[in-house]
Amino acid sequence: MQIAASLTLLFLAAPLFAQEESPTAGSTPIPDPLLFYTGHEGTFHGVDVSYEAIAGETYLRDDDGNPTATIFSTSYIMEDVEDPTTRAVTFLWNGGPGSASVWLHMGAFGPVRVDIPSDARDDGAPPYSLIANPGTFLDLSDIVFIDPVGTGFSRPLGDAEGKDFYGVKQDAESIAQFIRLWLTEHRRWNSPKFIGGESYGTTRAAAVARELEAGFDDVALNGILLISTILDFSIENHTAGNELPSLMHLPTMAATAKYHGKAGDGVALEDFVQQARDYALNEYAHALLQGNSLSDAERKAVRKKLSSFTGLSESFLDRNDLRLQPGRFQKELLREQGLTVGRLDSRYTGVDLDSAGERSDQDPSFYGIDGAYAVAINHHLQNNLDVDIDRHYNIIGGLGGSWDWKVPGIPFNYFNLAPWIGRAMRENQDLEVYVAAGYYDFATPFFAAEYSLNRAGIVPERLHFYYYEAGHMMYIHHPSLHKMQDDIHDFLESALNR
Repeated sequence: MQIAASLTLLFLAAPLFAQEESPTAGSTPIPDPLLFYTGHEGTFHGVDVSYEAIAGETYLRDDDGNPTATIFSTSYIMEDVEDPTTRAVTFLWNGGPGSASVWLHMGAFGPVRVDIPSDARDDGAPPYSLIANPGTFLDLSDIVFIDPVGTGFSRPLGDAEGKDFYGVKQDAESIAQFIRLWLTEHRRWNSPKFIGGESYGTTRAAAVARELEAGFDDVALNGILLISTILDFSIENHTAGNELPSLMHLPTMAATAKYHGKAGDGVALEDFVQQARDYALNEYAHALLQGNSLSDAERKAVRKKLSSFTGLSESFLDRNDLRLQPGRFQKELLREQGLTVGRLDSRYTGVDLDSAGERSDQDPSFYGIDGAYAVAINHHLQNNLDVDIDRHYNIIGGLGGSWDWKVPGIPFNYFNLAPWIGRAMRENQDLEVYVAAGYYDFATPFFAAEYSLNRAGIVPERLHFYYYEAGHMMYIHHPSLHKMQDDIHDFLESALNR
């Protein structure tokens, strides 16, 4: 296959897969880090760029200098720069927790990307097309894709164990250490710096920003990219009595119902979504907060309005006590057609074993893309970047089950890292934040991102929301990919010219 070169999941319920055993200091000697260098040329936003790709390992070390982990990364660095010490660099990762950076790397911002159907069709079987990605921002910034410990080729070393890295704070500390090591090795401390992530990667971005900026050895940031944002996890808690998830998911349900022709006929998508926002914040919130005090007349009015937004029958809504869990909606919306809708991207539809249950067997928007991305990253590393590592590249590590969510100062019953973004913005007058949201994303709904970033000390003048007619990985929808690439390019350019 010829490659033209120019180049969140939020899986909190993913199963825990066994991790590879790491070499121990007393038995297996730890080899030197593996590094692979290749040269490339491409055109990005109309600018011809010669760049070096460095794919390989960086060893994290303890206070005694002993290796504790290897982090695999892929760096794309522009060559022949007049003053490389002041050229921007952007560090990117995906989410999970337990996902490698394959999705952003091979879908949105690497010099080449995998080309899969844009219209929510399954990716099928190989061969897949890997094509030039001229919309990425290598003309403005070098790009470093990071695979956290437990993902990709990254793993614990020596006497270290996975639990030393599998947690909100532990993970953020390891990524912050990697960034400092990278800046030192490449002499880039004075470069403008951006960090960004997708899905849980946005949670990680908030935690890494705190690790980089909240001490006395600051790595000051110019910008943060939040793609499919999850900072306030109360929206994931569907415990009876918590009304927030029902409110936060309603606009996504409305967008999905409109996409599948079940609601919003004759109304523009943005207008219909805004109507759902307004209803959720006002009449719907008022009704849910009344609980059993809600009058029969108001209950009837709410039931009718919810049906008009969601495309679901009033009887079904009544049986659900006016409160809808996303899983039930995804199963019910197209039940009579024998179809379910996707979680990561509700444009996708799937066929379950039967139509009787209340939740989908699997997410058609994940199994509809995973084959192409797994092939793409392995092919790209081996055939374009000459990576020769005999370990398995771990795309989804399934670390959610063992993840340590305890963070000093953050109560687990209200896990919310949005205040860390707010603090970073208040303590750095130049820090800009880009937020990408897909209308059809049930994993990290856009209304919840708005809610979490509309408080907690966020500086609204430097917060920039962008919306896309796609789902969690909005870049798999070609029009959204091109819009997103232009939006981020404009965002970076503006931040660099402040």
